[in-house]
Amino acid sequence: MVTLNHYLLLAAALFCIGLFGALSKRNAIAVLMSIELMLNAVNINLVAFSHFLADTAGQVFAIFVIAVAAAEVAVGLALIITIYRDRRSVEVDDFDLLKW
Repeated sequence: MVTLNHYLLLAAALFCIGLFGALSKRNAIAVLMSIELMLNAVNINLVAFSHFLADTAGQVFAIFVIAVAAAEVAVGLALIITIYRDRRSVEVDDFDLLKW
């Protein structure tokens, strides 16, 4: 039988993988994918608590997080494409637009 602890361990593992990817990758697209992985870990927690507490608020919040994640990806990819057109690179180290 799958308990709440199983879901929490899965979500914690996904969040740690996403955090490691966001902090260690140099490619901006890989960083965005890692952030999406962390948001999916949060969604697993929300839906798991919603299931075990017999409440629908967690599912509503999960749908809200999915909508925010979609908007974040759209804006993030637009920024990356714009920077790529200017710099011809998607490496995070090359993003020095705000430096003097």
